[in-house]
Amino acid sequence: MNKVLMFCLLMLSSAGFAQNLSNDFPWFDGSKSFDERIDLLLQEMTLEEKSSQLLNASPAIERLGIFQYNWWSEALHGVARSGRATVFPQAIGLAATFDPDLEYRIGDAISDEARAINNDLVASGKPYIQYMGLSFWSPNVNIFRDPRWGRGQETFGEDPFLSGSMGAAFIKGMQGDDPKYLKTAACAKHFAVHSGPEADRHHFDAVVSDKDLYETYLPAFKMCVDAGVEAVMCAYNRTNHLPCCGSNPLLVDILRNQWGFNGHIVSDCGAIANFHRTHHVTETAEQSAAMAIKSGVDINCGSTYHALVKAVNDGLISEIDINNRLREVLRTRFELGLFDPPADNPYTKIPVSVINSQENRALAREAALKSVVLLQNKNNTLPLKKDLNFVYIGGPFAGDIHSLIGNYHGLSDNMVTLVEGVVSKTSPSTRVGYRAGTLAATENKNPIDWYSGQAGEADVTIVGMGLTMLIEGEEGEAIASEFKGDNLSMKLPEAQMKYLRKIVQRKGNKKLVVVLFAGSPLDLTEISNLADAIVYAWYPGEEGGNAVADIIFGDASPSGKLPITFPKSLDQLPPYDDYNMENRTYKYMKAEPMYPFGYGLTYGDIELGELAVEKTGKGKSKQLTISVPVQNNGKVRTDEVIQLYITLPDAKAKVPQADLKAFQRITLDPESKQYLSFRLTPGEISYINDKGETVNYKGKVKIMVGNASPGERSAELGASVREVVVDYK
Repeated sequence: MNKVLMFCLLMLSSAGFAQNLSNDFPWFDGSKSFDERIDLLLQEMTLEEKSSQLLNASPAIERLGIFQYNWWSEALHGVARSGRATVFPQAIGLAATFDPDLEYRIGDAISDEARAINNDLVASGKPYIQYMGLSFWSPNVNIFRDPRWGRGQETFGEDPFLSGSMGAAFIKGMQGDDPKYLKTAACAKHFAVHSGPEADRHHFDAVVSDKDLYETYLPAFKMCVDAGVEAVMCAYNRTNHLPCCGSNPLLVDILRNQWGFNGHIVSDCGAIANFHRTHHVTETAEQSAAMAIKSGVDINCGSTYHALVKAVNDGLISEIDINNRLREVLRTRFELGLFDPPADNPYTKIPVSVINSQENRALAREAALKSVVLLQNKNNTLPLKKDLNFVYIGGPFAGDIHSLIGNYHGLSDNMVTLVEGVVSKTSPSTRVGYRAGTLAATENKNPIDWYSGQAGEADVTIVGMGLTMLIEGEEGEAIASEFKGDNLSMKLPEAQMKYLRKIVQRKGNKKLVVVLFAGSPLDLTEISNLADAIVYAWYPGEEGGNAVADIIFGDASPSGKLPITFPKSLDQLPPYDDYNMENRTYKYMKAEPMYPFGYGLTYGDIELGELAVEKTGKGKSKQLTISVPVQNNGKVRTDEVIQLYITLPDAKAKVPQADLKAFQRITLDPESKQYLSFRLTPGEISYINDKGETVNYKGKVKIMVGNASPGERSAELGASVREVVVDYK
């Protein structure tokens, strides 16, 4: 047979088994329940075939009509590593929006695009190869407990409640609301207690107290499970001496038994092989595979589960154990509709026209606008006028798409950089100059500098600086990092700082706007002295340049808030590998930070009135309702994020000095007022004791409401925060 013809037939058969053979096998009978169909299929499979389906790259079983399927696809902030797709802001930027409704809409748009790509793939007769499936290993709800972690950009920040709120909204958008079928299968990762050091992730033991485990590291995952997440990924490292993918306390006792999780568990890639290679808790692949199976890991991203048949033959596990794991895996495939005719599934009708559509680009721009955080605005430098005589743009990332995309990114056919965004705003008679001026991470090879002097001629200089996924990110991708993706100094590369100092020397009394692209907090102590305005753009996605320019030139008011504390320097941080929460995050940090959690300027003039508290109900139904007037005394329409924190001074254990319990994003017209209300239930007015137990609280409750987390530094920066103390008995 002609090789090309044979290849085409194989591709068609691998993608079309379910449709072609649906009349021949009872597990394709849609009149039966999923559980009945799974049992019928299991009865016909050999041990070897069952084991093969527990690998992330699951091969076809032609005799049973099962086509190949690769479970590994990514969608952290858009369909990633696949076909053309809308590129939304990186997750840490989405967290800065404090907008779960927006995150839901983004998840909905991403899953539409994922289905459209998949529908085209199936129609073309192509196989389900890696990154082209319907099971997406997102979101990442690990706690960004230390700003040095390069992968912190993938998370929703340092606060469990914010992280869980954003993660749950994303999951609901990704998975859809059909009563029978999943639009896509989302996956919460990396369970649990995982946040660097990146260089040590394959052998590190994260030792944590029960209090920190239940107060900090688990709540966001619990919120994702409550939202119905289909999958959970276990982490590389050990937690309290057990590898996370072989931990009965984490995967069986907590995830399955306490929380009632009924989806599937997938290992991080290569994590099970680490049992014997780096953690040294087992000696062979068979022992590692058996340990993971007994702990409930359904899918092995990697190859260790090739040893499952031998593990059964050696008596380490039974075929019943394999069946139990495979049931979870098959259920997800059935729920995705992979065993049913496309006509039965509403999501197979999503057209390719949704991919990077005008609506999705508008959504990406909205997200980028809401994510940008204005950290500094001396003498109201911003917004700029559009008819300035001369605007000069410099910096290594002003025209580089790496500044937009972050890691785990997709690709769009229209990426808008800072340069493009700025040029789109200026008047036809405004002169605009642009030169990068410096390399990103190393000294210029050519010492001649013809261009930084233009900073003295220009009305304003806009400098695009920061990091990219080449400098911070995952172990194997940050090729310009000395520390496998982590930023252990918390500083910008010295080459960029030298360039910025040169700009300042030559600009005279002209204005300097620094736009920072990064996925983590940077040491901004020197930059705050050099710059008139500091705009923190994160990695803002394909519409990032337009969104930043909208803010710089006043077409929109900035409204992003920091989802992580910005320390002044490393001196304020505990050791990086210490997972104790003492002196970490806004909850326990004693030193005053450079910029506090929840902080971000607007062009409005926001004032909060006095808090009013009403007590209703009794016992388990007792609630506190907190009301507050919020007024915009300025002349600019703006969004604002109002945040509610509490602390419990009469608790019989150490509790956070502030604990985020609620937030609302609102829009305020000029010189307008809104009245907001928040409700606190007994479950929210509780604390975690040293045993990891939730304790119902009685005593005084200090309630703090404002547009930043409470503290002296917030007051110094002009944030509006109101406090009230009430008895809760």
